[in-house]
Amino acid sequence: MATPTHHVLIVGGGFGGLWAARALATVDVRITLVDRQNHHLFQPLLYQVATAGLSAPDIAAPLRHILRRQRNVEVQLAEVTRIDVDARAVVLADDGRIGYDTLVLATGATHAYFGNDDWRTHAPGLKTLDDALYLRRQLLLAFERAEAEPDPAARAAWLSFAIIGGGPTGVEMAGTLAEIARHTLRHEFRHINPADARVRLIEAGPRVLSSFPEALSARARQQLERLGVEVSTGVAVSHIDATGYRLGDQHVAARTVVWAAGVAASPLARSLGAPLDKAGRVQVMPDLCVPGHPEIFVAGDLAAVQHDGRPVPGVAPAAKQMGRHVADTIRARISGESVDAPKAVNAPDAFRYRDYGNLATIGRMAAVVHVGRLQLSGAPAWWFWLLAHVFFLIGFRNRLAVLLDWTWSYWSYQRGARIILGGAGGGEDGHRDPDEQRMSGPSDAGGAP
Repeated sequence: MATPTHHVLIVGGGFGGLWAARALATVDVRITLVDRQNHHLFQPLLYQVATAGLSAPDIAAPLRHILRRQRNVEVQLAEVTRIDVDARAVVLADDGRIGYDTLVLATGATHAYFGNDDWRTHAPGLKTLDDALYLRRQLLLAFERAEAEPDPAARAAWLSFAIIGGGPTGVEMAGTLAEIARHTLRHEFRHINPADARVRLIEAGPRVLSSFPEALSARARQQLERLGVEVSTGVAVSHIDATGYRLGDQHVAARTVVWAAGVAASPLARSLGAPLDKAGRVQVMPDLCVPGHPEIFVAGDLAAVQHDGRPVPGVAPAAKQMGRHVADTIRARISGESVDAPKAVNAPDAFRYRDYGNLATIGRMAAVVHVGRLQLSGAPAWWFWLLAHVFFLIGFRNRLAVLLDWTWSYWSYQRGARIILGGAGGGEDGHRDPDEQRMSGPSDAGGAP
């Protein structure tokens, strides 16, 4: 059997890249999937790993295993540093090069600190498994440090937690952390009461979960406050250092700050020479190709696409839809023997995003759901959220086992992954050691370049 001559190079093994690769399974092309991590990540549940509710294998699976039966795909572990558009090749971190006939760029987004990159050391974000495991270590170490601290003021700083950003990630982190402090760790310490921990969720905008209807946003705030979370809205954090953060004109002592406030597109987009929006996303054509380069497609968080006059959100369903749309376009071009044509015969129409709604969990039997006209909160929303997320864990560990572990954690408040890894304490200040500093990977790419 002859090897297909047309080479499709996919950069990023997240939702956009992986769904594009799988949708091309029956197309006569040769596919290379490049990612700097060996796994695909179900990122919506990263906070569960960070808060010790799930372990890493529960939400991640090796790319080679996922694609093991797709014979037209080759997986390569490498980091792409730039795109050589003229030569139709990508340049790797080791100066190697991979050529392509068609390129699919799905490298997602990274953390955005709004010009304050020095905050990164003191306020880690949550985009990769490395981030989640590091954050889990820091959260658990904070209670250990407080237990050993004789000074009341220093102890209070260790028990002060701030989550910056009132989107789904921030809300889920804050609610879960409050439950850990008030229920999971109860009776386990001798010198501190974990329930004394101060968990504050900070949102610069007027309300949390701004993408939800106002009524659900208000209910989410009420559910958070019932859990003991302090919700601060309308004031932005102006400074973060090793001792805490500044909110308005007040400095708050806190040894653990989590960043969930913003994302920026992968810097790889700049090497395309294409127009970018303010967040660094590529302003693509209606079929998701790059203007002037019909052989290059962009999918997922890296693509700036409009839906009903608003940007398509950087969520997993959107990335999956873009990946499938790109694959459909490539298939049509291949069958039409015009692979560089902006609109080949039988090519699909312009990409149209189908909004499947928003979901956010807050804590045990507390969540909010907005799907079309359906608006749920409290226990019904929590069950909806639970079943929806377990359903989408296709390709990972046995879903029944995950469901049992997950449900047990929620009903009993116990968290089986409460193991501190990565050293004996992480430095005197509890923040990242110098040799642990690294740029967090993008969201859609699951750690791709």
